[in-house]
Amino acid sequence: MAVTTFTEEHTSPLPPKRIFKASIIDSHYLIPKLMPQAISSIEVQGDGGAGSIKTINFPEGGKFKSIKYRVDELNEETYTYKYTLVGGDGLVDNLEKISYDVKFEQSTDGGSISKVTSTYYTVGDFKLNEEEIKAGKEKVSAMFKVVEAYLLQNPEAYA
Repeated sequence: MAVTTFTEEHTSPLPPKRIFKASIIDSHYLIPKLMPQAISSIEVQGDGGAGSIKTINFPEGGKFKSIKYRVDELNEETYTYKYTLVGGDGLVDNLEKISYDVKFEQSTDGGSISKVTSTYYTVGDFKLNEEEIKAGKEKVSAMFKVVEAYLLQNPEAYA
């Protein structure tokens, strides 16, 4: 098994509390409403906290039907969120799992900095496809930008 880790940072003019609540806590409500062309629904088994299972369902005709992940940690005080992709179309045969560690921090300008670390656990000598990983990261980044735009246009939302 090989382990490959990537870390990315994104800045936002929004404070951590707002972006965390909208993009993490209430993602299963908000994301399908804002991006129905990309995500048809998000089902939650559990209370949404650690141990819960979330299934993201994609519209028909896309590359993936669904992905399933387990919430490993959800901390609203430190704005940290850890989860592991455990099933669905996004977990190909040569990947054991993919773990994500997300943290939002206050920036000096009153906004926030999000740090996302993705850890890929491959089976055998399997080599990751860098282009597919980059495409996946771009989709996640686009989702955050859509949530950010919604919050900027609706200052009362998640205030």
